[in-house]
Amino acid sequence: MVKICFIGAGSTIFAKNVLGDAMLTPSLQDAEIALYDIDEKRLKESELMLQTINKNSNQNRANIQSFSDRKEALKDANFVINAIQVGGYKPSTVIDFEIPKKYGLQQTIRDTTGIGGIFRGLRTLPVMFDIAKDMEEVCPDAWLLNYTNPMAILTMGMLKATKIKTVGLCHSVQVCVPELFEHLGIKDQYNLDEFQWKIAGINHMAWLLEINRNGKDFYPEIRSLAAKIADPHKDSVRFELMKHFGYYITESSEHNAEYHPYFIKKNYPELIDQLQIPLDEYLRRCVKQIADWELQREDIVNNGSLEHTRSREYASYIMDAITTGTPTMIAGNVLNKGLITNLPENCCVEVPCLVDKNGVQPTYVGDLPTQLAALNRTNINVQELTVEAAMTLEKDKIYQAALMDPHANAELSISEIKAMVDELIAAHGDYLPAYK
Repeated sequence: MVKICFIGAGSTIFAKNVLGDAMLTPSLQDAEIALYDIDEKRLKESELMLQTINKNSNQNRANIQSFSDRKEALKDANFVINAIQVGGYKPSTVIDFEIPKKYGLQQTIRDTTGIGGIFRGLRTLPVMFDIAKDMEEVCPDAWLLNYTNPMAILTMGMLKATKIKTVGLCHSVQVCVPELFEHLGIKDQYNLDEFQWKIAGINHMAWLLEINRNGKDFYPEIRSLAAKIADPHKDSVRFELMKHFGYYITESSEHNAEYHPYFIKKNYPELIDQLQIPLDEYLRRCVKQIADWELQREDIVNNGSLEHTRSREYASYIMDAITTGTPTMIAGNVLNKGLITNLPENCCVEVPCLVDKNGVQPTYVGDLPTQLAALNRTNINVQELTVEAAMTLEKDKIYQAALMDPHANAELSISEIKAMVDELIAAHGDYLPAYK
């Protein structure tokens, strides 16, 4: 019998998608599902919700149980889903925005890289290293499916510092082409089944390298249509990157606005309106999500007729492929072992992967176009140094990660960046280990 352990199960909507998907997958319908979260109330709510889906959509086949002891939840697991958020909206997310803002550094999402991403990684990796220690003891052969951001930092850290088989999973590759067609205004003109595409790079900065329609290159049409759309529009930053670097990028414009030094600039405030960049967007999303949950809780948790429809999340397809041997393809975040040949060895890359009984098997990509690899490397620098900081507990590595951030070093001096880092370390307190 397959055992699935969900760490961070208080993320009720996400648990519904991933575990609801499992209950609709024949090879996983009889699974033992272990739920763990440090928030007992949210954990109980998730269990009630999942029990209802199990009854209504799965004839009560799954055995669902909540645990207060993480190691007990993990014991003998075949698959571990990670969806934790260390520090939550308050205090940590607010800290990650408000202290940089004091120094004149504006952010939009800050969950991937940049100053906010660095500190989200630094407070999350120690917890994940502890999870890995438990896994090495009680389920050493399990696959860890990581959904937590900053994806590249956390996945790289787990693969470098632990023995746990880990793959990082994100939505951005799945939605890249559909979103592009929507922004181009052609989503109703074409059937996506007519298209074939190739995407690779790093998480949130992977590139639509090729797209063909019935065997013919469709990129000239994409570039022509994009050039005719006037700013501002919802995808202005991504279209600006495509205009100057030639290729469309996977993650949204609000994310990519802060991954590069070109867009959020105190000396060019007009760019914010010109490119429709939503500063402090993640703070607003968090507030809305908290308010929405208060309205949804009753319907989601106590709705006795609640059912589930399988989502686009990769997790159930991965677990099914490894369990049955029926192959599937995903976009996975893995260590670069000669996969993208002009990115650093052992950085975290996002590439097509085959999944079957042999596990997650990344595929060879080769060289990215030089300009795309160069843009990726600016963010890889930050990711690698953040992982080194978490592994060595050397404070200098935190300074160096922040100093390499393209957005921060375009706006602030060395002394300002180091002072900001010191203030962030102090503000996060016990959420960070002691650095030397």
